[in-house]
Amino acid sequence: MSKVATRFAPSPTGALHIGGVRTALFNWLFSKNQKGTFHLRIEDTDKERSKDEHKKQIINSLKWLGIEHDGDEYIQSSKINDHIKVADELLKNGNAYKCYCSAEEIEEQKKRARQKKLPYIYNRKWRDIPETNAPKGIKPVIRFKSKIEGSTILKDLVQGDVEIENDTIEDFIILRNDGSPTYNLSATVDDHQMKMTHIIRGDDHKINTFKQIQIYEAMNWDLPNFAHIPLIHTIEGKKLSKRDNASTLDDYSKIGIMPDALRNYLLRLGWSFEDKEIFTLDESIKHFNIEGIGKSPSKLDMSRILSMNEHYIKNIDENDLFNQLTEYCKLYKSEIKSDKIDKIKKSLNFLKNKAKTLEDIFNNGQYIILDEVNFNQDDIKLIDDKAKKVISDFTTQFATIDNLSKETLEPIVNELIKSNDTNFKGIGQPLRIALTGSKFGPGIYDIIISLGKEEVIKRLTNKKLS
Repeated sequence: MSKVATRFAPSPTGALHIGGVRTALFNWLFSKNQKGTFHLRIEDTDKERSKDEHKKQIINSLKWLGIEHDGDEYIQSSKINDHIKVADELLKNGNAYKCYCSAEEIEEQKKRARQKKLPYIYNRKWRDIPETNAPKGIKPVIRFKSKIEGSTILKDLVQGDVEIENDTIEDFIILRNDGSPTYNLSATVDDHQMKMTHIIRGDDHKINTFKQIQIYEAMNWDLPNFAHIPLIHTIEGKKLSKRDNASTLDDYSKIGIMPDALRNYLLRLGWSFEDKEIFTLDESIKHFNIEGIGKSPSKLDMSRILSMNEHYIKNIDENDLFNQLTEYCKLYKSEIKSDKIDKIKKSLNFLKNKAKTLEDIFNNGQYIILDEVNFNQDDIKLIDDKAKKVISDFTTQFATIDNLSKETLEPIVNELIKSNDTNFKGIGQPLRIALTGSKFGPGIYDIIISLGKEEVIKRLTNKKLS
């Protein structure tokens, strides 16, 4: 058997959709598991809507997730002549014919089908009419002569055997009347020329597969293996579309979902191996198989993505986490200044507490990152006379400490609780607002230690608090 080769074939007509990302991931993992190759084919024959920026976004999105294709991108539009040659060959060997039906005739057929509430199938009018009867001045389309008897069985690696009556497949167009090839012809010729052994794609392509099988057979080409993955649905059970929120990779990276976490989530979305949940990249490649793909649609669950991301935030190496945080800030927030780097690094162990995203860590660490305290207007109202006294008393005693630690800070706080006849919140809340601008945030001892003595005194004596 030839070496396994798979492909991912997006159209550069928009940003890469999350369903496409999972399809690419499954193809890539299967190829890597089988020591094969994975190829990227850019299906850019829709010249109106295909854009270079979308192509770049697709390639960068896959790279961000760790999916790198073998060899150069295969650009479909550069192979159009090969597709047309195959259409000519199909015409010559009697497996295709010229159809001279006008747009009005086709529309009339569609209208009748709608009235009868039947799916439209072209009536095959020109299938057996001799070429000599062709009308003058009309550019024909080329239609594939589909089988009209018997049935075809697709041996699907995910769905099992799927059978269809051949007469339900219309004589589909392979060349438009402007001479341009259609999707089913181009995809089939490309897959054959690229020597693809496995076509793994969404199960909305199943009817295309039956059409493409007929082209393979008419050309006497070896059939690849086909696997159709169930689609991804929204949490409400509807088909996920490009219009849904969080449907592209950019939507996830903007809120600080990390590539490893998203890749792990997508791997488990419709695929399982024993009862394992967390997979390193190497484990994903080692264990991935087509048998583990389920037959039912999966639901995209944002809360599950966030909890997967939280797991990665808690468990990855802190240097790696810091690098991802700085990259995230550079892209979507403000770059972390060099004099803040050490403070953030030392504070990551508590800044990441309860953080589900890199954005959460950024928000937790804003009091360090920003030079000026941004006060929450509702929270600063809590700084009444009693709170001002707490801040003033704390500042006086804090100034006498040389060594900052929980052990040196605790006695001061306990003493203030007693002398102000309050509780821990009564001391901690005013200090947290003074130091970070908000009553929410990390523990008060962590905040003080992370800022350092000089910065704490500067913030506690801020004129805005008086």
